[in-house]
Amino acid sequence: MTTPTAFPAEIARDLAEFTIEVPSWGYGNSGTRFKVFGTPGTPRDPFEKIADAAQTHAFTGSAPRVSLHYPWDRVEDFGALREYAAEQGMTLGMINSNTFQDDEYKFGSLTHGDKTIRRRAIDHHLECIDVMRATGSKEMKIWLADGTNYAGQDSIRARQDRLAESLQEIYLGLGDDERLVLEYKFFEPAFYHTDVPDWGTSLLHCLALGEKAQVVLDTGHHAPGTNIEFIVAQLLRQNRLGAFDFNSRNYADDDLIVGAADPFQLFRILFEIVQQDAHLPASGVNFMLDQCHNLESKIQGQIRSVLNVQETLAKALLVDREALAAAQEDNDVLLANEILMDAFWTDVRPALAAFREERGLPADPFAAFRASGYEQKIATERVGGNQMGWGA
Repeated sequence: MTTPTAFPAEIARDLAEFTIEVPSWGYGNSGTRFKVFGTPGTPRDPFEKIADAAQTHAFTGSAPRVSLHYPWDRVEDFGALREYAAEQGMTLGMINSNTFQDDEYKFGSLTHGDKTIRRRAIDHHLECIDVMRATGSKEMKIWLADGTNYAGQDSIRARQDRLAESLQEIYLGLGDDERLVLEYKFFEPAFYHTDVPDWGTSLLHCLALGEKAQVVLDTGHHAPGTNIEFIVAQLLRQNRLGAFDFNSRNYADDDLIVGAADPFQLFRILFEIVQQDAHLPASGVNFMLDQCHNLESKIQGQIRSVLNVQETLAKALLVDREALAAAQEDNDVLLANEILMDAFWTDVRPALAAFREERGLPADPFAAFRASGYEQKIATERVGGNQMGWGA
């Protein structure tokens, strides 16, 4: 396939409609289990996080929502935070609960054997629903660190029963136009078994709850070698893919910039999404970044991630689907693969540059931001106070 300098109208339309939600925590300090690193200009409150997130949207035009983490992003007046976000050209997106940092959740939260501790965990999620309504959000994400480290430590069956009971009470607190998405993770911090370790477990709980419960898939939360695009296709078949968290990994939940380690995997995933038109807003799938930038600039990392997804989506949209379907029907294995690979190897950067300029955006958002002076500005202005990061 020759390098396109412009996209067909239907592809340009799809690219314009596609948006990505960015994480508030992606703009704070982060690190590894051994060290959290500070950076000059790091936000000291949720308002400054939103200001930084607004830079990602201003330069890319594709990231108009910022996801909050509660209670990390607690403020006295969520209405004021919502208004500030609007002034910055942003809306507040999904509310992420947190039951993995308090001492009493050491042995579980929604699955804990102690009713008092389970009650607190349930009440936290009901409080997150209140935060949703104050911020204008319609979605809550639940990720649980719950699990065990040793065989025999607790009853796997009993923990699943307690989880189902807890989720049911939370689900009943949702309004008609609200939903929860249940995330899963193969391992960590639990190392023998995790209470929601895979898409099947998440889906089973969501099916039991009802239509307002859907699965969220994180690319870093699988065993090595897992065919993630297969999971995407299955969840879309059941209309149960509520959200997709982009990141990249070499080994486990590395939280690297999306597409950094395996660009071809990102392409395969987005191709399955495009096949079912799930990239369009009407699908209801919330595409998000869930990354913590330990070494690189936070805003630059988010911009690069948005651009990586946009570039790969453009390639997926270029696949000749009619020719591919014909080759598949004829069982022409190599031709079908060639059609797919032809789109993957296409250089879409010139066409994307033209697409952005037509929308009044810089042809190269990454370079434009680096030249803007914003990072130097906030490093000078944000002196004193406590920088935000994990657990703050």
